[in-house]
Amino acid sequence: MVEELINEILMAAGTLMIVVGAIADLTGSIGLLRFPNFFVRLHAATVGTIWGAFVPLIGAALFAAGYVELGTHRWFVTGGAAVTALLILLLGPVGSHALARASYRSKAAIPYPLIHDALKEKFREGGKE
Repeated sequence: MVEELINEILMAAGTLMIVVGAIADLTGSIGLLRFPNFFVRLHAATVGTIWGAFVPLIGAALFAAGYVELGTHRWFVTGGAAVTALLILLLGPVGSHALARASYRSKAAIPYPLIHDALKEKFREGGKE
């Protein structure tokens, strides 16, 4: 009885997280289309990566943990989804930072509208990165 209730709660929480991830993906894709420059669009892509991939993977792990019909395979699905989510959580921000830094330094993307550029002042003074 209690185990069935816990499984239902896990499956409901997993489904909710998958829906939240789908909404985040939709929001991130709208941001990619509507935002004015590369750097702000990169922010929208990162939001879509973290909220649109990490959260649904955790939701899939919770859903699989509560889905008794999978038998013992549910723990393999749960572990795989959790490890993948952890890798996305760690590597997503690093990748977007590397893209932003490379595009700024190569002047491939011009940040506009720009109010204050602290990096330009840092590079002009000859400071190290």
